[in-house]
Amino acid sequence: MDVIELLPRLHLFRFPVGQAYLWRDDDELTLIDAGPIGAGRPIADAVTALGHAPRDVRRVVLTHFHEDHVGGAGEFAALSGAEVLAHHLDAPFVRGERPGPPPRTEEWERPLHAAALAQLPPGPPVPPASLTELSDGDVLGFGGGARVVHVPGHTDGSIAVFLPAHGVLFTGDTVAAAPDDGTPIPGVFNLDRVRLLASIRRMADLGAEVACFGHGAPVLSGAAAVLRSLG
Repeated sequence: MDVIELLPRLHLFRFPVGQAYLWRDDDELTLIDAGPIGAGRPIADAVTALGHAPRDVRRVVLTHFHEDHVGGAGEFAALSGAEVLAHHLDAPFVRGERPGPPPRTEEWERPLHAAALAQLPPGPPVPPASLTELSDGDVLGFGGGARVVHVPGHTDGSIAVFLPAHGVLFTGDTVAAAPDDGTPIPGVFNLDRVRLLASIRRMADLGAEVACFGHGAPVLSGAAAVLRSLG
């Protein structure tokens, strides 16, 4: 796992598939997404290497239910005691109550999706007692008031997390950076691409300066204009 400082308060944790973000408010930390199965211990070790204890991570906010974002959530919550949060439409899949719906892939996406799934066994479900359900417009206790933004399309319960006080937006897989040249693109492996593009337009209207994607390099300046060009 690679650990990359993006801003004084923000680190990127990059896994072989997918990535997560660590936000710092003084001595209190928040994890956005949790990587694939097996990521719980590396995340805890990275937090320790950054001068904190795993218990300083008070919450893990999941942008959606896919394996490369939630696989490590239960593991890390068991190590740290962190609360796990997910949108109420994706929460049943995070709890393991039933399998989530597969994406409606376009023909060119199918071999890529099959290859990704081969690297991503399901992670352990998050126990119901550890999971808090979210809704659009909820304000969370970090980053000066983090706002939950429902952005359906990639999954029905996909969320973005916006920190207005800092101009930072976590998009989940609604937006990605292309692996070949880092160009921001609409997310792939979606349930509904039309809704996804509408969600990108909604995120663009937030006016973020920084956009942190579920895959690929973040945009560290002028993010709103970049997002507007995609929707």
